[in-house]
Amino acid sequence: YDLRFPEMALTLAQAGAEILTYPSAFTVTTGAAHWEVLLRARAIETQSYVVAAAQTGQHHPRRTSFGHSMVVDPWGSIVAQCQEGPGLCFAEIDLPYLHRLRQEMPVFAHRRPHFYSRAAAEWGFGPP
Repeated sequence: YDLRFPEMALTLAQAGAEILTYPSAFTVTTGAAHWEVLLRARAIETQSYVVAAAQTGQHHPRRTSFGHSMVVDPWGSIVAQCQEGPGLCFAEIDLPYLHRLRQEMPVFAHRRPHFYSRAAAEWGFGPP
């Protein structure tokens, strides 16, 4: 569930994390709609590898987990993926590739968090 909130991933990447991990238990409904999209978004916005382990199978008649464990590279490409059901997937983590991406597109150097909070205050945005 925490995958839905990018702030922790961004904080970890700014602190130097290169690989983010997400254990999960997305249901079939939410997993089919959001799992891959959210993992790829976290990888792209943090320029990090994302390794995501996912529960799979039916827990009881009203709950089935989506599965589809995967590894996403910093460009957002899926480099390894399981399907439904138990399984293993393997991926090569290429840290020189990650370092090159971060050097060629230094998104953290371009962030302006002081501007975001000021704009939110001036425009009346904030928590509901």
